Amino acid sequence: MTVAEVQQRVWLRRAAVLGAGVMGRTIAAHLANTGIPTVMLDLGDLAHKAHQSLRQIDPAPLFLPDLDRLIEPGSLENDLARAAEADWIIEAIIEDLPTKQALLARLLPFWRPGTVVTTNTSGLPVGRIAEETPAEFRRFFLGAHFFNPPRYMKLLEIIPTPDTDPAITAAVAAWGDRLLGKGIVHCKDTPNFIANRLGTYGFLRTVQLMLEFGLSVEEVDELTGPLLGRPRTATFRLLDLAGLDVALAVAEHAYQNLPHDESRETFRPPAPLQEMVRRGWIGEKKGGGFYRRVDGEIQALDLSTMDYRPRRKASFPWVETTMTLEGPDARLRAVTSAKDKGGQFLWTLVRDVLVYAARRIPEISDDIVNVDRAIRWGFAWEHGPFETWDALGVKEMAARLEREGVALPPVVTQVLQQGSGAFYRREDARLLYFDCTTAAYRPVPDRSGVIVLADQKRAGKAVVSTPDATIVDLGDGVACVEFHGKLNIIGEGTLRILQTALDRLEQDFDALVVGNQARDFSAGANLMLLLLEAQEGNWEDLDLVVRQFQRVNQRMRYARKPIVAAPAGRTLAGGAEICLAAVRVQAAAETYMGLVETGVGLIPAGGGTMEMTKRAMGRIPPEVTADALPLLRWAFETVALAKVSRSALEAQRLGFLREADGISANTDRLIQDAKAAALALVRLGYRPPLPARIRVVGQRGRAALESLLYILKTGGHITAYDEVVGRKLAHIMAGGDVPEGTGVSEDYLLDLEREAFLSLLGEQKTQERMRHLLQTGKPLRN
Repeated sequence: MTVAEVQQRVWLRRAAVLGAGVMGRTIAAHLANTGIPTVMLDLGDLAHKAHQSLRQIDPAPLFLPDLDRLIEPGSLENDLARAAEADWIIEAIIEDLPTKQALLARLLPFWRPGTVVTTNTSGLPVGRIAEETPAEFRRFFLGAHFFNPPRYMKLLEIIPTPDTDPAITAAVAAWGDRLLGKGIVHCKDTPNFIANRLGTYGFLRTVQLMLEFGLSVEEVDELTGPLLGRPRTATFRLLDLAGLDVALAVAEHAYQNLPHDESRETFRPPAPLQEMVRRGWIGEKKGGGFYRRVDGEIQALDLSTMDYRPRRKASFPWVETTMTLEGPDARLRAVTSAKDKGGQFLWTLVRDVLVYAARRIPEISDDIVNVDRAIRWGFAWEHGPFETWDALGVKEMAARLEREGVALPPVVTQVLQQGSGAFYRREDARLLYFDCTTAAYRPVPDRSGVIVLADQKRAGKAVVSTPDATIVDLGDGVACVEFHGKLNIIGEGTLRILQTALDRLEQDFDALVVGNQARDFSAGANLMLLLLEAQEGNWEDLDLVVRQFQRVNQRMRYARKPIVAAPAGRTLAGGAEICLAAVRVQAAAETYMGLVETGVGLIPAGGGTMEMTKRAMGRIPPEVTADALPLLRWAFETVALAKVSRSALEAQRLGFLREADGISANTDRLIQDAKAAALALVRLGYRPPLPARIRVVGQRGRAALESLLYILKTGGHITAYDEVVGRKLAHIMAGGDVPEGTGVSEDYLLDLEREAFLSLLGEQKTQERMRHLLQTGKPLRN
């Protein structure tokens, strides 16, 4: 295969992963997630054991457990020739330069020209790994560094060598982006590249400052999580997941290979961390690290005594107030201004990390955009370092640094003297970044095929906007309804915008997308409002709200022009019902969809129960006589047990998505993919479906479903009140009090939905469940 042929290949026929350790097995799993058959090789029977372990790993590396069938384990000793069948070979063995070089030497006799080979090294010199290989091989060799766990972490660092053909670099970047859903960052071949270089400095500086300020493990995690715009795993829970041994190995590599780094000594781990590794306290994979669980109790390590003790709740009075501030910028400014020990710790940490990152330009990257993306995508932070400089104010930061006697990094001086005093700025609707090589502002490069709704709105593309939702013109005759607000809760305002969008669709557009770019598509209806209305006895108003939701979804279902839903993240209850009403769904691969209303003592009443019944019964053609009960039972269990998919593929298996629905590997491309799906329907001359007559199982089927509920209750799987709710659901899905085989209308089932929903909403136990969830965020099993 030639370079040109590799560049044109948008799909991989086969891949090979050499190494079946933590990274190797999970990279192979993610390749399988995309449908790519993969050979996984390691010494002896290690690959077979790794293959057998995939279904036990948490979080799950596979979209569906049975996708492990796409992975063929084998041994490096006997099966290396099988790697020659692959379009892409990924080396993911131990982080040791001679060992990696030796493996490439063994691979060479089997290598076919045109096969791409990448190393997953987290920081070894990529060029040296392949330095003894032929020039033709080196054209197809580069670094492609996945972050752990590969399924969930967005970053893929691409590290070409001087010998890598640029077309091959572009091909691997495209595979990572479009097939594996990654955010691509191009790195220089410097020790630990970008994310690990800065991330390792940050974690070691955190520990050093923790010891200086006398803080506990719990206090540091309280301060370095969501408060700073970082994940809840914060510092030490993240290290327990990643493995302290791995983190210190990366630190040791940095220390040995950065003799001229002004902060080199920071990469020398403090003594308590070295002692933890000596004792084997390296994280969850060995039973504990900074935290451990003993007889159900979570214990935390006291680094001053090296003893475990019960975990304590951290207490900084200002944290709770700060977390109520709107947006990460406001929180950052607040936390770095706090005057107590916690605030001083945070300011010193943020200051040192920002200064270190700024001093790495242009050593690790010629531009700030790649650095910010590497940190955001590699560690799921809300801001990269240069975005944080801007959030705190470059001028204000510089003045404070000068007062504290900290020398300004050259790039900071440059942006103050030759720029506008900020690393980023907006010009019209475009975001510009300060290019330190030219001392000029340049547009942040567009990512082809990515629509950013915020940019569309800045460009004046908002058609209608309210606090609940916005209608955005995506161009080419396609509009998008974007929900906003906390968890994109669906209320009366959301329904009004959907009605408006449907009206505008009739007049002004050819197709409609319903989607947003928040972490979660929608967590469902406004439970607080429903509970308050029920407690006030406003049943007519509640009946009207439910009718309105049903009416909106039915309008979507039978609109004359195509409507495509674009869910990502949590898509629950009413959010799932909106997707069930769309003629097509283009879902992000990481879509967690479910009709979860039974968990709060209700049933889906926005058309979800009707649609799940229709889909189950519709799997048998009208002219075929067959027992539909097993199909209905599957749908009934899915709704009654409030099952939530762990991926879009599982959502298809549960019946929330159809086989015709699309799945986007890269969430950033979701809106564009949904727009393309809508336009494809337009080009095909879309015609709406006809309202269905649904053959129901009737009284016999309802009795069978009620028997199932009884078995589940006696087995301790559901409570007595779950059975009450389940009986209401069974009544609807069986078609009410009609004979088996009766054809009923959608409106008939919608009426049953609404009646059951309002009836359950008046029950004390349902209201207790709703109140408990609103107060604690956890379900109540009463």
